[in-house]
Amino acid sequence: MQGYLHKTGSAAPLAVFRILFGLLLLASIVRFWSYGWISELYIKPRYFFPFYGFEFVRPLGEYTYLLFAVCGLSALLVALGLFYRVATVTLFLSFTYIELIDKTTYLNHYYFISLMCFMLMFLPAHVYFSADAFRNPKLRADQVPAWCLDAVKLFVGFLYFFAGLAKVNSDWLLLAQPLRIWLPAHNDLPLVGYLLNYTWVAYLFSWFGCLYDLCIPFLLWNRSTRPWAFAAVVVFHGLTALLFPIGMFPYIMIMTALIFFSADFHQRIINSLGRMLRLRGDQLVPRRIYRMHPALNYGLVGMFLVFFAVQLVLPFRHLFYPGELFWTEQGYRFSWRVMLMEKAGHTEFTVRDRSGKKVIVNNSEFLTPLQEKMMATQPDMILQYAHILRDYYAQQGFDQPQVFADSYVSLNGRLGRPLIDPEVDLANEQETFSPKSWITPFDDEIKGF
Repeated sequence: MQGYLHKTGSAAPLAVFRILFGLLLLASIVRFWSYGWISELYIKPRYFFPFYGFEFVRPLGEYTYLLFAVCGLSALLVALGLFYRVATVTLFLSFTYIELIDKTTYLNHYYFISLMCFMLMFLPAHVYFSADAFRNPKLRADQVPAWCLDAVKLFVGFLYFFAGLAKVNSDWLLLAQPLRIWLPAHNDLPLVGYLLNYTWVAYLFSWFGCLYDLCIPFLLWNRSTRPWAFAAVVVFHGLTALLFPIGMFPYIMIMTALIFFSADFHQRIINSLGRMLRLRGDQLVPRRIYRMHPALNYGLVGMFLVFFAVQLVLPFRHLFYPGELFWTEQGYRFSWRVMLMEKAGHTEFTVRDRSGKKVIVNNSEFLTPLQEKMMATQPDMILQYAHILRDYYAQQGFDQPQVFADSYVSLNGRLGRPLIDPEVDLANEQETFSPKSWITPFDDEIKGF
């Protein structure tokens, strides 16, 4: 361990990763802005669904544009390696704040980006081929502690492996769900679209997706299998981008796979960029090792060990909850469960009070179509919305309003059934980490992780 902690490696892979990560994140912000999603998702909604424990994160109204501008500028500065430490902190805080405003827009890759930004705050990705290194020759170095690069590789490996482990379940492997539902919707693709109607294609995609996620980090780490593994990465995420609207995530994952390539590969990229920028040889090859103070080195290693321990345990927290995970969703988020279920349904709310007042709520008066769709199948969002209705109707003159939910939800092609006990007054229920007794039993079993 002592020898490993003092081992160094080329800084080129970390520099290339910093540049590509920052540019892709900037492109994602620009894309989000250009499509008008800032206003649609973060300004126009009347109410929002904050994450439990982060209720202090509030929407900013028109200032949300400024928040996105700060995030985009920070991403550009990270790519350039200019004011790197300030830029990474600002990028982590601004991007994570955006993510926490409304769980309606939660995606696994947003969580991945937030955690990667967190890691970059502590990694010396700016000591080589960066504006900071060009301005400050004392900072410049082409060798960094080897664990800094391995930490990024390990985190990418965590994402893939846990995503694959989550696919080891009976719905995904034995029923090819939810791909049997999703793939036929794309049968209008040129040339190959008709194949998506066949059940065997859904099984092929399901099994390949599971094996891909489980094996790809190991295949990328191995030098002899790396070229073939990267080709699989491009094909897999290319198909994902073609078939499913999940934004920049496929391109980000293709980019992160490059971190596994050799130092020589990344050095050739740096040298090509250097020639384009007409940089001097000492700026490209400073022949210097970036040294941390021993206390700082050990401290950062200890922090990352805690970080990875948390990432190792967090995906298993659902084991502490009763019931079917896909049904209750207690422990579902932040566990790298990607595209594993198709939940559809409708939830209607009735509000009444002790004086006999009663109203059946029109959800569209309170929520956007996307919010209503996501809320209808997620118990914690149903509870939050019930509290929104409780507070609203209390202001409208209802005496201690009671809120009841009549929900009907289908999971992975099964017949619809009630999700919430219709006799429970959700106005009196509180959000906690405890099991939610008012979620109805699933009456089926999905075997697996």
